[in-house]
Formats: sequence, C-alpha cells, structure tokens
Amino acid sequence: MQRRPLGRIEDVRRLGVLLILTVIFGYAAGGANVPRVFAAGSAATQEAAADKRPVIVCFGDSLTAGYGVDRDLSYPADLQRSLDAKHYKYRVVNMGVSGDTTKDGLARVARVLALKPYLVVVEFGGNDGLRGLPIGDTEQNLDTIVSTLKKGGTRVVMAGITLPSDYGPDYVGRFNGMYPAIAKKNNVKLLPFIYKDVYGVSGYIQEDRTHATAKGNVQVAKNIEALITPLLHK
Repeated sequence: MQRRPLGRIEDVRRLGVLLILTVIFGYAAGGANVPRVFAAGSAATQEAAADKRPVIVCFGDSLTAGYGVDRDLSYPADLQRSLDAKHYKYRVVNMGVSGDTTKDGLARVARVLALKPYLVVVEFGGNDGLRGLPIGDTEQNLDTIVSTLKKGGTRVVMAGITLPSDYGPDYVGRFNGMYPAIAKKNNVKLLPFIYKDVYGVSGYIQEDRTHATAKGNVQVAKNIEALITPLLHK
C-alpha cells in the first residue's frame, strides 16, 4: 500500500485554516471587511439572546415574510415599531416563509414553540388555495397548527385570506369558511381578511396583485395590532 504524502496534506490543512481565519478576521484585522453573513448574523443572535421581552411570533407565508419589500418594511416590522411607540414591551419575530403551504407551516411548528412565544399570529392557506389543493387537507393542517401551538402553551390568533373569484364559488366559499370554523373549534380570535383596508387601495398592493407594498404592510400591521391588543399588557 502506497503511503500518503503527509507533508502535502499538512500544507493543505494549514492553507485551509489560514483561509478561514482570513475570512473571519477581514484580511487585516480591520473588521470592516468581515462578510456580513458573519458580522450581522452574530450580532443578531446575540441581540435576540439578550432581549428578554415576551415574544410575539408572526407565523405564515409570503404575506408575513414581506415578499417584494425589504424585511424591515414587512408587517411584523411595522407591528414592532407600533408596539414600541405605544410602550408595549414585546419582541416581534417574523417567521414568515414565502411559498409555504399549510403543510410546510405544520413542519415548522416545533421551531415556533422553541421560542416559547407569548403569542403566535397564524397566517397560512393562501398558497394552498392558489395551487388548488384539497380544502379538507388545508383545513386539517391549519387546524393542527393552531391546536398544537395552543397545546404548547401559547396564545394564538388567526389571520385569513381569500382567493380570486375565478377559482369558482364552491371552492372559494369552502376556502373562506375554513377560517371561522377552525377559529371557533379552537376558541381563538380571527381576522377574517388580513388585507382589510389594503386590497383595492391605490398604492397598497404590488403589481403582482397579491402582496402588499410597504404602505400596505403598515395597514396590515394595524389590522393585526387591533386583533392582538386585547391580549397584551403594558
């Protein structure tokens, strides 16, 4: 059996270590050249760990994530600013993922509960509907999301959405009806239409006719705030 050239292997290892150190320490210990993925990520993690305020999780799909706008202009970010201005001491966490269906949301419930949230705003279903998925499956997933969160010891509220009329009156009717049915079954508060006073208002919806603009998200945050304020304390 032929022996490996140990000297070359050690050289490669040393080179690898040097490259890693170069990336982390910014080529010359200046710090300014540190990639944002290291600097920003570390700072955000440390800041979150130091923040002892009760957590409000905004849990949903692209409507929550803030698709098409800067993350700082999503509705959860606007909600945080509004609560801060009114001296509510809560930390809002945006756990929206664009493209998520109720099945995807169900797979992320454990991650939400790991934050030990005081309150969770659940917003799912739009992507299921737009894909024409069976209403029964969507309703079961959404019901399980809500019930699992409640069993985990957190307060839950729901925000609903609707579909374009070209999906047909039967499908749209059943889709719209699942939100109040789940809310009633689980005894949680419901905002039937998250885009109340948003959809159809000039400048509030993006050109895709689906997602809110920065201005629209400000109104969405107001809608959500009105829903959750009775559950908050100063």
